[in-house]
Amino acid sequence: MENKIYDVIIVGAGPAGLGSSIYASRYKLDHLVIGNEIGGQVVEASEIENWAGEISIPGKTLMQKFEHHACHLGAKIVQADVSTVLKTAQGFEVTTNLEKYLSKFLILALGMKARKMNVSGEDKFIGKGVSYCATCDAMFFRNKDVVVVGGGDAAATAAIHLTEFANKVTLIYRESYKFEPAWEEQIKNNPKIEMIRCSKVVGIKGEEKVSSIVFDSAEGRKELPTQGVFIEVGTTPGVAIAQNLGVTLDNQSYIIVDQTQATNVENVYAAGDVTTGSNKFRQIITAVAEGAVAAGSVYRKLKLNKK
Repeated sequence: MENKIYDVIIVGAGPAGLGSSIYASRYKLDHLVIGNEIGGQVVEASEIENWAGEISIPGKTLMQKFEHHACHLGAKIVQADVSTVLKTAQGFEVTTNLEKYLSKFLILALGMKARKMNVSGEDKFIGKGVSYCATCDAMFFRNKDVVVVGGGDAAATAAIHLTEFANKVTLIYRESYKFEPAWEEQIKNNPKIEMIRCSKVVGIKGEEKVSSIVFDSAEGRKELPTQGVFIEVGTTPGVAIAQNLGVTLDNQSYIIVDQTQATNVENVYAAGDVTTGSNKFRQIITAVAEGAVAAGSVYRKLKLNKK
């Protein structure tokens, strides 16, 4: 266990966490970033087209730039899983699978986790045709027929990306869909994409690998042959660590923060997709902004405590 006590430990290394780090460095805060995946979910995005200053950029490339910027300013980033966070007399003890660390403040930039459909066959075929990351796995489905399940922008961008590899992409959405107009136009103009409305996905079938998906529609139950199922039905906040600290969540399990990004637990701040901040507008730009605000709030409180 390290003996030093950091001013602040940032848990999470996505846009909010790295944004926090950049501002923590500018405020001369002695800090540590801990995250199991540098860049968070953004690295899975094939193209980002709404980050100011970049007309279009792969998510992985953008996050590499974030990481380079943070490290250039002196950030220490530890790639590890945080198992527990405990309150201590001096602040907080953060335990990872590698080491224990101490800090006076915490910024929780915990991000989101892919939501499962919880249907039969889903868990059985993970890595055998079921995927939650089109960017990661699209190349394994070259010249194959695949299905994307979902009705939001993540499903739309996954379907568009998959057309670069797959023979055909069927986008199955429940009741209705809501895509950004730009994505909707691309989908409608892409001959490789077919859209099917359903009332419920029932299950995923196969032997060693996925062979079909079963769903209910207005015409009754249907079984569609497919070699891959990409699930894009949303995300859930990764808040287990926050809950163990006694941080208050709203009824959708998002961390409640005030305008300074403070939680109800003293010296614990939160930023990014995991919070109720920014009117729950879950974008890279708002995550970075919340991270900057959180770092500034920690700085101001530390400065006041020194007076």
